[in-house]
Amino acid sequence: MGVERMIVVAGGEVLTANGWVTTDVAIEGGIITEIAPDIRGAERIDASGCFVGPGLVDLHVHFREPGQVWKEDIESGSRAASAGGFTAVVAMPNTEPAMDNESVIAEVSRRGREVGIADIVPAAALTIGRNGKEVVDLESLYELGIRVFSDDGDSVEDEAVTREIMTRLADLPEAVMAQHAEIKEMTVGGHMHGGGISRSLGMGALPSEAEVEQVRRDLELVAATGAPYHCQHVSAAGTLELIREAKQSGLPVTAEVTPHHLFFTDEQVASLDTDYKMYPPLRTPEDRDALVDGLTAGVIDCVATDHAPHTVAEKSVPFEDAPRGVIGLETAASATWSVLSDIDRLFETLGTAPRKIAALPERTIAVGATADIVVFDPNQSWVPQQYHSKASNSPFTGQELKGRVLTTIYRGEVTYG
Repeated sequence: MGVERMIVVAGGEVLTANGWVTTDVAIEGGIITEIAPDIRGAERIDASGCFVGPGLVDLHVHFREPGQVWKEDIESGSRAASAGGFTAVVAMPNTEPAMDNESVIAEVSRRGREVGIADIVPAAALTIGRNGKEVVDLESLYELGIRVFSDDGDSVEDEAVTREIMTRLADLPEAVMAQHAEIKEMTVGGHMHGGGISRSLGMGALPSEAEVEQVRRDLELVAATGAPYHCQHVSAAGTLELIREAKQSGLPVTAEVTPHHLFFTDEQVASLDTDYKMYPPLRTPEDRDALVDGLTAGVIDCVATDHAPHTVAEKSVPFEDAPRGVIGLETAASATWSVLSDIDRLFETLGTAPRKIAALPERTIAVGATADIVVFDPNQSWVPQQYHSKASNSPFTGQELKGRVLTTIYRGEVTYG
């Protein structure tokens, strides 16, 4: 039987139950065994000048397995997650076949455990084949441990179907409907935000109203059913106002925003660089500023990457022909820090909040806790150029970011750094 090694994360600002404390953290056998200054250990990780907190959680990733593993698979996606400081990710169900049944979900879970670099938490589809018509066996999938249900990539638009979903989920504690909000008939032929830039380019529009009006309808059903509702990748100021009002009314509503919607606007899309083509689209500077304010104020609960890998060949086509989507795991913490510069909100929006929404076990820096830890240097500036993901379709390539993940520890093992 092998001898368990001790790892000491030394000299960092550690997020403890008593707040931020400059101290060391000792890890052995997958758990935190001691928190104190000047711990002696054979393997030391220098965290001087860095923040040390629980591993991050991404509520929204696409790992393309099964079905499109040439774009990404669970192993490459897990390595990208680890490089970004994530120790848990929620994998969206728009795989091929869709994660709408026990066998596909079980295989994704098995592969995640086999790779063993991060917790891979499957989300289940809301409807069979994500067709928006026939509701999956929500109750049976819930019994398997599924808590996040989504047809992400498509919106559940049919009001009767949505009402049935919400009515049934309302009876399942901790279960949540995560909605990709979009009225499709309003976005046919669209490729970028509908505004002055799309008009100047003669480009088909994706109006913000398609998102806003879908959310408005959904929130009326939330009020009627009491079902928890999570709004994915909020992109429009109008959506933000609806969420604000819903929360003020006491509705069980949460929301996420992506790092790219916090950072970029449709002004970048004028270049027709396909790495700025995503779903929903980048919108106006006013929308972007509203999202930053909403995240700062807590109207938006968390940051989620919507990590969506595509190949170089797929993106090396005219803008209208390129698939929507960008990667984001490896730059998320840096991009969020560059925008917020608030370390408490960083760990809340990329850790505590998404973990709670997904009903995942709590992670803390405390003696006896599972050692899922990230070391984040707030002062290191860097320019992303290469990625652990199979894909490189990132709008942050070549963009200087402040703050960088230096080390990720998953269940006591260093997986990055």
